[in-house]
Amino acid sequence: MTTANGPRDLYKRVARWLEETPTELLASRRSQAELMFRRMGITFAVYGDQESTERLIPFDIVPRILGQSEWARLEAGLVQRVKALNLFLADLYGKADILRAGVVPSDIIYRNPAFRPEMAGRAVPHGVYVQIAGIDIVRVDEKDFYVLEDNVRTPSGVSYMLENREAMMRLLPDLFAMHRVAPVESYPNELLACLRSVAPLGAGADPTIAVLTPGQFNSAYYEHSFLADKLGVELVEGRDLIVRDDVVYMRTTQGPKRVDVIYRRLDDDYLDPLAFRPDSMLGVAGLMSAYQAGNVTLANAVGTGVADDKAVYTYMPEIIRFYLGEESLLKNVPTWRCREPDSLKYVLEHLPELVVKEVNGSGGYGMLVGPHASKADIELFAGKLARDPNNFIAQPTLSLSSCPASFPTGVAPRHVDLRPFVLTGAHGSRVVPGGLTRVALKEGSLVVNSSQGGGTKDTWVIDDSNLG
Repeated sequence: MTTANGPRDLYKRVARWLEETPTELLASRRSQAELMFRRMGITFAVYGDQESTERLIPFDIVPRILGQSEWARLEAGLVQRVKALNLFLADLYGKADILRAGVVPSDIIYRNPAFRPEMAGRAVPHGVYVQIAGIDIVRVDEKDFYVLEDNVRTPSGVSYMLENREAMMRLLPDLFAMHRVAPVESYPNELLACLRSVAPLGAGADPTIAVLTPGQFNSAYYEHSFLADKLGVELVEGRDLIVRDDVVYMRTTQGPKRVDVIYRRLDDDYLDPLAFRPDSMLGVAGLMSAYQAGNVTLANAVGTGVADDKAVYTYMPEIIRFYLGEESLLKNVPTWRCREPDSLKYVLEHLPELVVKEVNGSGGYGMLVGPHASKADIELFAGKLARDPNNFIAQPTLSLSSCPASFPTGVAPRHVDLRPFVLTGAHGSRVVPGGLTRVALKEGSLVVNSSQGGGTKDTWVIDDSNLG
C-alpha cells in the first residue's frame, strides 16, 4: 500500500478514510461483517481439527486495490497462461508432441497420479479441458506480479469473492462510492454462458447443467450450493444421477431428466466407481462411459490435475513458448527442481532460507517455510528431500506485497496473494476483474490459506486515470 513517500496513489483515498473513521465505527463494521457471514452460513470444514468441524473464514473490511492499467497486464497474462494449459492438456492426451520434443520430461507426466490414461486419445467437447481456472498470483516488493500456482482441477473461492463484494457494498457504502470499482457480480452469468458453450454438440440451445458436490460434509459445500443457486441449476450428489445407455440422467419428481453439462466439484478418483476407486460412494457408476461417448461435458475435464502439479508448473514458461511461440507475460516464481542433482544440492545447503513444497501438496500443507521453521523441522525436511527429491520443489522466501488490515488494536500491514478466476468456453476466455484476495492475518506470516489461519478481502479494480 505504501511507498517511501507515503500511500500509493491507489490507496490515498482509503488512507484518508481510515484516518477519518473513528475506531469505534471500524470495530462495529468488523462485528457486522462477522455476523453477516455467520447468517449466510459461509463456513468451511477443517479436516482433522479436534476443536471445531466448521469455521468462519475471517473477512477483513479494508479492500485490496489494483489499478485498471495493472489489471489489464494481469488479465492478458492470465488468458495467455490458461490458453497454453488447455493446449498442453490436449497434447498430453493426444500426440504428446511436447514430451517427444523433450521440453517436459515424460516421467513427471506418466508417473503423476493425476495423469489419467483413460483420457488418452479422447477428445473433449470444443477442445476445452479447463473451463474454470484459479491462478494464484503474488506481488513482490510492490512491483512485479508472479504466478505462484495454477489451480485447474476444482478451484474454489469464487463464492467468497462475490460475498465479500456484497458485504463491502452493504457495510462501507461511503468508501465504495469514493472509487469507480469494476463489478464482479457478472461472474455467475459468465460461468453459466461458459458452461452452456461447452455442452455436447447434440445438447441443443438450452442444455441442462448441474453442479455435482460430494455432499454437505465437504469443506467447500457452502460454495457448491451457493453457485448452484446463483446459476439457477440443480445441486446434485452422485446418488441423484444415473447412467443409461451412456447418457446421464438426473432423478426428478417428474422422472429422469437428461444432464448435458456437469460442473463437478469432485476429484477424479471419486467420479465413477467403475472407472476409478471402486469404493467411492460419491460418484456415478458409468459416468466415464457417458463422458467418453461424448454425451456429457465434465467441467473441468478429467485428468486436468496433471497440469497444476508443482513440478509441471516449473516448465510453464517453456510450455507457453512451445504452444504459443510467445514469452510468458506473467513470470513464474524462481523455482529449484529438487529432482535435478545441482538444484537438490543447493536446496539442502540453503533450507533455512527457502520455501519447500510437495509437488502435489495444497492448502498450505506439506510445506516448509525455512525462515520460520524450527531446527527439527528443517532436519525432517532434509531427510524427506534425500529420500524422495522428485516429490519436492523449492522457492525463495519472497517479499510478498502487503495491504492494510483492520484489527481491534488498529490498522496494520499483512501479506496477501490473489486468486483471479479465468473462465474458458467455446468462444475464448474471460476474467472477471478482481478475484479472491487471501490475507495472512498472523503478523509476519506468509501463509494465506484459510486452513492455516488466513482470511479474505474484497479485491477492487479501480479506474486509475484520475487519482489523488
